[in-house]
Amino acid sequence: MIKRGYITKWAGLCATLATLGACTVTQTASVAPNSVVAPPQTNFVTPSRDSLALGRYYQAAQDRLLAQGLLRQDGGGLDTRYTAQMLADNFERIALYDEYALRGGRFVASQTPSRLRRWDKPVAMKAIFGSATPADQRSADAKALASYANRLSRITQLPIQMTTGPANYHVLFMNADELKAAGPTLQQLVPGLDRAALNSITRMDRNTFCSVYAFSDRASPDTYIAAIAVIKSEHPNLLRLSCIHEEIAQGLGLANDSPNARPSIFNDDEEFALLTTHDEQLLAMLYDPRLRPGMTPAQARPIVTQLAIERLGGSS
Repeated sequence: MIKRGYITKWAGLCATLATLGACTVTQTASVAPNSVVAPPQTNFVTPSRDSLALGRYYQAAQDRLLAQGLLRQDGGGLDTRYTAQMLADNFERIALYDEYALRGGRFVASQTPSRLRRWDKPVAMKAIFGSATPADQRSADAKALASYANRLSRITQLPIQMTTGPANYHVLFMNADELKAAGPTLQQLVPGLDRAALNSITRMDRNTFCSVYAFSDRASPDTYIAAIAVIKSEHPNLLRLSCIHEEIAQGLGLANDSPNARPSIFNDDEEFALLTTHDEQLLAMLYDPRLRPGMTPAQARPIVTQLAIERLGGSS
């Protein structure tokens, strides 16, 4: 069991963190979902000594997790069977509860009932790389992100497309030094960005491996219109891919984690590194038209139960 003080993914910050009346959703210069979108590298900046040390720290963390049999990539198997009731319970905890709450301008861990939240318009996703990300890593990360976006779109039936132009889902691949100086960039990406979210990103400590923030506006508080995911570029390959899988999916509306969810990346035990078939079920349920943004756990429960039974062939 990994203590949360050791590895913390602030992925549960998908609550409505700000009211962004100035934020608009645009889609231009789109490319095919499976295309690789990696902007050309210019003015490469050698990582600082602190950033290199952080990379060694994350490599050691990945090595320890693998040595413990964690970060599985098999998606589960005979040892991780689950029933329709388990799937329904996991969905309620992950999609209809919040992991963090905003108190006194800071995000604090607090499991609280919430409402169903998701996107209702196409997602234009863009990868943004810091200058210290080498060209080969840029190419690999862009390819992984594009492939994953295509997979998520198939699962949810939500149009998710990589773009080289204006976007509403921004994925930042930056090191610690670049994140500290990212304030102006973040405010440009999401006008009116909440101060708490801005501070959480620019002051992210080493125990926060990655994060995602999704935003709505006053008119539709349960419908997302923008998101920012942060993937630290110091991570070794598997941890970086694990961050892509968890954060991007949580930014679609699966905002919480549950210790009972298995096989799942929405579980703080780090057993699984990559999206599982169980998690695919959760995403498909989230975007089923029988569910609506704004539903409370009590309102959604009978529909969620029916969806889970349907998806597992009537098993209970």
